[in-house]
Amino acid sequence: MTLPRELVLLGSTGSIGTQAIDIVRRNPDRFRVVALGAGGGNVELLAAQALELGVDVVGVAKASAAQDLQLAFYAEATRRGYATGDFRIPKIIAGPDAMTELAAWPCEIVLNGVVGSLGLAPTLAALRAGRTLALANKESLVAGGSLVRAAQTRPGQIVPVDSEHSALAQCLRGGSRAEVRRLVVTASGGPFRGRRRDELTAVTPAQALAHPTWNMGPVVTINSATMVNKALEVIEAHELFDVPYADIEVMVHPQSVIHSMVEFVDGSTIAQASPPDMRLPIALGLGWPDRVPDAAAAVDWTTAHTWEFLPLDDDAFPAVRLAKAAGETGRCRPAIYNAANEECVAAFVAGRLPFLGIVDTLERVLDAAPDFTEPGTVEDVLAAESWARTHAQEIIARLGKEA
Repeated sequence: MTLPRELVLLGSTGSIGTQAIDIVRRNPDRFRVVALGAGGGNVELLAAQALELGVDVVGVAKASAAQDLQLAFYAEATRRGYATGDFRIPKIIAGPDAMTELAAWPCEIVLNGVVGSLGLAPTLAALRAGRTLALANKESLVAGGSLVRAAQTRPGQIVPVDSEHSALAQCLRGGSRAEVRRLVVTASGGPFRGRRRDELTAVTPAQALAHPTWNMGPVVTINSATMVNKALEVIEAHELFDVPYADIEVMVHPQSVIHSMVEFVDGSTIAQASPPDMRLPIALGLGWPDRVPDAAAAVDWTTAHTWEFLPLDDDAFPAVRLAKAAGETGRCRPAIYNAANEECVAAFVAGRLPFLGIVDTLERVLDAAPDFTEPGTVEDVLAAESWARTHAQEIIARLGKEA
């Protein structure tokens, strides 16, 4: 009998983490979670997850949350009606290095669902420890692509969890690398699909947060509205599959059923189709190269379907063009792109920057960027990000005074 695959789940209280736990819960014979990690903002949920799964260790990135987590364990045990001695509190690791330590914990698969550049160090730690990495943290590849490439100990060590990159990985099974002509990354188009640039001047945060297909966090949702999210995915696809930026296209597909496609040199295109549900790519990441039965619902082929594919309007949504240029230049430009965008999104949500100002400011930051060297350490990446954030804030402040 095959033993369950042992997992470490980082970002367990977020959207990716909670859906991963749902998959584990439904497949106890296939998976066993040995460690959980989270930021520390929801210790009640983290304690509940840890007691349910019987993990060995729990990590929180916020050092001050350790005591709160311990109290949450006792509160959760009481809620479950456990008597003293009926439960065991797992080992608790707390502090900024907690996720990195857990990433190297003995296991087979590390799922990195940490949000933002904080996920880079855990990604590198998991790879250097020889773990298979189910990667949902796109910033690892966007900000630290060269570091991630250098840290890998074997081919195929990273299994992408983003729906688009999971789709590409599945489609790439259909041919050798030499047979690939181009990657086609699909985009829903967000809430402003079909609008011209001059129709986006008065967009409000509430409108940008109303995504027509996916239920995501606010930053990712606004990134989808500006197409920055797709731009980051283009950089990620380049890093994951070693395909030139010129051979990566974006097509708008409003129905979000075709998650991406691969075109081969003979003219054949292979597409991966499924209803929008992140449990499918998460399950594939945990079970790779095997599929997990009934991870998510399949397309209903008993009903009629109409699927559209539209070219990206580069004038209204220039974010993808800027990302390709940043990626081709390298020298920390992708990290600068990502960090500056986060500052711009925060300013837009706060009412200090108009919607079109997000990508316009991002372009100005990239144009002003000094000639950083290719990053050799995490600190190099963080330094470039710090410069980008500061410069973006300065531009935003000047625009506010001019308004």
